Amino acid sequence: MSWELVAMEEFFGRYEHAIDGKGRVILPAKFRGPFEHGGYLTQYLDGCLALWTPEQFDSQMHKMRDRQSLGRSERNEVRFWSSNVGPLEIDRQGRMMIPVHLRTYAALENDVLVLGAIDRVELWEPGRWEEKVGPEEQRLIEGADD
Repeated sequence: MSWELVAMEEFFGRYEHAIDGKGRVILPAKFRGPFEHGGYLTQYLDGCLALWTPEQFDSQMHKMRDRQSLGRSERNEVRFWSSNVGPLEIDRQGRMMIPVHLRTYAALENDVLVLGAIDRVELWEPGRWEEKVGPEEQRLIEGADD
């Protein structure tokens, strides 16, 4: 039996962009390579969007498939999640279209933070990002231990 290691992309960094009049946002050049054959955009935790490479999306699909057998609430969560997944392509200028329903979910109207989140890229409305991570950032600044 031979074992094949699949290299998983890792994403780091923070970039500020804006949504254009057609609902597109630029994916930073640093992140584009793994998405040359497309990717998947989904709603994600805490009100952001997640952009997955095809390989990482496959991993998410397996997790969701397992989750739906846990109970009614989990099945509904999986239904909601899967009904809001969209394949996407990055154009030659590095832009990706964000569907209206996903922009609404994430409250993306103008400015967008494009963040590396290790196994995915996240898209955040800046105010929501500050609200969610501000307390943890303050603890880091203060050096507080929990």
